[in-house]
Amino acid sequence: MTIKPLGDKVAIKMLETEETTKSGIILPGSAKEKPQLAEVVAVGPGALVDGKRIPMDVKVGDKVLMSKYAGSEYKVDGVEYTILKQSDILAIVE
Repeated sequence: MTIKPLGDKVAIKMLETEETTKSGIILPGSAKEKPQLAEVVAVGPGALVDGKRIPMDVKVGDKVLMSKYAGSEYKVDGVEYTILKQSDILAIVE
C-alpha cells in the first residue's frame, strides 16, 4: 500500500533518536522525547488558492524538523507514518 497525501499535506517517517545520553545513560522508552527529525516519504500536490496550485517547498527524501505535536500518526503495513500540513514543518535539515 502507498500513501499519497492530498493538498498541502506531507507524509513523513520519524527518524530514530539515540537511546543513550552523551554521558552514557540509557533512557527507557517512557523517558524519551518524541523525535522531531523526520524524512519526507510522500508529498501532496500543493494547496489550491483562488484556483491556483501553490507549489510545495519540500520533496521526497528531505530530512525535516517538525513541530513537536504536529500531525496525525498512522501505521501502514507495519510502518508508522505521520501526515501533517507543510506549515507544520519548521525547517529542512541539510
